[in-house]
Amino acid sequence: MGILDTRKDQIYPTLTAHQVESARRFASGPERNFAPGEIVFAIGALDTPSWLVIDGEIELSRRRGLRGEASVTSYVVGQFSGEVNALAGRPSISGGRAGPEGCTAIPFDAAHLRALMIGTADLGEIVMRALILRRVELIEDAEAGTILVGAPASPKVVRLQGFLTRAGYPNLVLDAMTDAQGKALIERIGVPPTELPLVVCPDGTFLRDPTEMELATCLGIAPAMKDGARFDVAIVGAGPAGLAAAVYAASEGLSVVVFDGRNTGGQAGASSRIENYLGFPTGISGRALAGRAFNQAIKFGAEIGVPIHVDRLDCSGKEPILEIAGGTRVIAKAVVIASGASYRRPEIPNLAEFEGNGVSYWASPIEARLCAGEEVALVGGGNSAGQAIVFLAPQVRRLHLFVRRPLEQTMSSYLIERIAALPNVELHVGSEVVGLEGDAASGLSAATFRNRIDGSTHRCNLHHLFLFIGADPNTGWLHDCVDIDDKGFVITGKGPLALETSLSRVFAIGDVRASSTKRVAAAVGEGAAVVSQIHAMLASERVKERQ
Repeated sequence: MGILDTRKDQIYPTLTAHQVESARRFASGPERNFAPGEIVFAIGALDTPSWLVIDGEIELSRRRGLRGEASVTSYVVGQFSGEVNALAGRPSISGGRAGPEGCTAIPFDAAHLRALMIGTADLGEIVMRALILRRVELIEDAEAGTILVGAPASPKVVRLQGFLTRAGYPNLVLDAMTDAQGKALIERIGVPPTELPLVVCPDGTFLRDPTEMELATCLGIAPAMKDGARFDVAIVGAGPAGLAAAVYAASEGLSVVVFDGRNTGGQAGASSRIENYLGFPTGISGRALAGRAFNQAIKFGAEIGVPIHVDRLDCSGKEPILEIAGGTRVIAKAVVIASGASYRRPEIPNLAEFEGNGVSYWASPIEARLCAGEEVALVGGGNSAGQAIVFLAPQVRRLHLFVRRPLEQTMSSYLIERIAALPNVELHVGSEVVGLEGDAASGLSAATFRNRIDGSTHRCNLHHLFLFIGADPNTGWLHDCVDIDDKGFVITGKGPLALETSLSRVFAIGDVRASSTKRVAAAVGEGAAVVSQIHAMLASERVKERQ
């Protein structure tokens, strides 16, 4: 039973006459009449308003894989169209036509829809919940979204599917060799194996072996940024710290942009379950937490550019400037460094050959599906490793856990107890990975581990190795603009503001900051605290200007 079966009234709520009149105050234009069968919004259309029906109905349709569009439901009087894409003006995943009697509807573009959310708390809650649940329902109905045609276990397909999944976009993978529809499409348009995977965007656009950026552009995820664009706050990194800063800054009326070269959520976004985060006694997945934070940020008007890589920080002028991919320059009154850390890689000569082809740095449902029923190995003894073990072990035949030190020195006790209760986890203390075997075609076939005390080696035949051995700070893009410590972490607090770096107007929060507590709750707390310090900095500058 899917979400549509259990929460239909929340997914498609009907506003009362009083609520419709309250909503009218936030409309982006006058009501509009549509003739029977007229297109109200098309799949893939950019900046599609949310339409509130006041007469007649709008028939909703979605793609059905490669079979074309099909009817889903109808929005009747008092109901409104759209899902979370409508909040950011991103392309619509669904299409809508006026019903057989036509319809009259009131438009709410992204800015006015956000104004409604903020200006009417009760009505805003109804609308926000519906938009989020519709996206969840779209994800359950995978055929409605992006179609990937290729080898399901290939590194390219896994990478693109992982990007879409972490971005919260519905997607479906069709095997190019065994799925009749996928195979027929490839043959019809003549796609050679070297150009797979073939990607079909919701609007029907075809992409051959695209990069994540090309896919994001097709989906309208990455916003077009004008050269010289100005913001009050520019945040680099969309992990918990960066998203928290975006929520608090945007909710307090500051113009905010967030850049991340990969996706929202950071390392926390890859966690299968976070159980020690305040307010979630049953735990929450990193992806769900990041998705909620993302929705909050765009609700308050923050712009989020993913995947947009920041090449460098230009600190030569009074105001800091971010240079993003393509040479575009973004100017901000304050820059927040929340770029976190990248997964640490052991010094193994051929490691790069197997990344995404047997070696993974996170354990999502995609990786779990690929290694179900097999023997796997995981290296690492921190909490992220523990969460991955608890998630993976029930799905694999045996899990070998290799750690340098006893778990009691590096992992929370609740995770240690849970791992001890797993019958198929075999612990190897004092070992490290030193060699990998396999080839590009078939991927990883074996790994060799060495005991650090006596030098003995242990070879495991396996196709999946998970590495959770810590992370190094993402600070290469700073180009010596701010002080860092001997491990590369950004130093803060030398001046009156605890989170400000050695460079005025530039702050650092989260895992990238020296001496920070590497926990999700701490990162979120710093994201909130940095906004108050930015206000203090701006107020101080205004005082100086008046003197």
